Amino acid sequence: MPHPTQVVALLKAQQIRHVRLFNADRGMLLALANSGIKVAVSVPNEQLLAVGQSNATAANWVAQNVVSHYPATNITTICVGSEVLSALPNAASILNNALKFIHSALVASNLDRQIKVSTPLASSIILDSFPPSQAFFNHTLKPVLVPMLKFLQSTGSYFMLNVYPYYDYMLSNGVIPLDYALFRPLAANKEAVDSNTLLHYTNVFDAMVDAAYFAMLDLNFTNIPVMVTESGWPSQGDSDEPDATLDNANTYNSNLIKHVLNKTGTPKHPGIAVSTYIYELYNEDNKPGHLSEKNWGLFNANGTPVYILRLTESGSMFANDTSNQTYCAAKDGADSKMLQAALDWACGPGKVDCSALLQGEPCYEPDNVAAHATYAFDAYYHMMGRAPGTCDFNGVATITTTNPSHGSCVFSGSLGRNGTFLNGTAPAMDSTTSSASPARYLNNNAYSTMLTILGILVWSMNLL
Repeated sequence: MPHPTQVVALLKAQQIRHVRLFNADRGMLLALANSGIKVAVSVPNEQLLAVGQSNATAANWVAQNVVSHYPATNITTICVGSEVLSALPNAASILNNALKFIHSALVASNLDRQIKVSTPLASSIILDSFPPSQAFFNHTLKPVLVPMLKFLQSTGSYFMLNVYPYYDYMLSNGVIPLDYALFRPLAANKEAVDSNTLLHYTNVFDAMVDAAYFAMLDLNFTNIPVMVTESGWPSQGDSDEPDATLDNANTYNSNLIKHVLNKTGTPKHPGIAVSTYIYELYNEDNKPGHLSEKNWGLFNANGTPVYILRLTESGSMFANDTSNQTYCAAKDGADSKMLQAALDWACGPGKVDCSALLQGEPCYEPDNVAAHATYAFDAYYHMMGRAPGTCDFNGVATITTTNPSHGSCVFSGSLGRNGTFLNGTAPAMDSTTSSASPARYLNNNAYSTMLTILGILVWSMNLL
């Protein structure tokens, strides 16, 4: 994983305002401090039994992972476990205790109004999900779900649901059309109609969200909002996963973002946006299982986008979209000694990979301090997410919209391609822990589940 501060630089560069962590990594929480990014932290499944069996353990967890970071780190939500009812059925009996103990600890710290507590659930607990009006929860889970919904209602929290139209489509054996799963426009006669309500459904996502609302209604709960805590589409798959493609992943996530930002809502609740997190921030090249399991990410580990989202109606997304691109270059007429000192700093303490400037490498020519400094300055500027003040170098650098690339020396103008987004630590790190051992999502030894889900509801559509 990139260092937490580098992850936060990426989030800032992309103007991502919400993020969900699969644990409460201290280094990540320290790096997120004073960033303005709203953070959902998680009690990992492997800690659930301890938290759900002891009020004191839950209080200690909140003290260590929430109170000690708040309000500098803007923690807004605690996710207790992940898909517990389906992944860890033996822990179902203590899930409600865990929710209550965590909430009690927040009450004791006077943070219960600022921070919501809930638990992300798999959509598989909803049976007979189409038509949505007939949906109901697996009846064997009622003893857990009824008190849980009472808790969510009384605390003003969300019903958290993981929604994956990709899997619904894959398991439907051709019954669900691909266009219906990908939010593509459908002819009116192709829309799915709920025969009980006569509501028309143009995509799987809305149908699954409304199925959750109807399943809650079946248990006499009507005013708990649904939050989608995971949704996405893999960009690559094995031979038996032909629809896990770059184009389909781009189509799904682009359409999902536009659908949420347009506040279309669902047929049952029109005009009410469904807060949604995209799974996931980084690809996970060490994750076991199908090839698709490794390829849900929006970004590669070096910070470059896996694909550029198509959001023409809403603006640009991701910093290597060529529109509105900026670079950092040496100022014309700048003092050569000051340029050399700044170049030395960028290639040293600044942690830029300057190997491309060595003799015989693509950016060696022209062999002068101004050209070499421009390469190093631009690499550092993009490595730091083009943040304000990162293209100054004691007054010898300036921002330009002219691409300084020349010959075989290509300035990519995107995070991680110029210089090293991974190698080394950016200056002025305030994190005291490394993220080399990320949290495990469910039972995998994943490479990057420390920080995997992007909240898109308030994602700015304007490129920096």
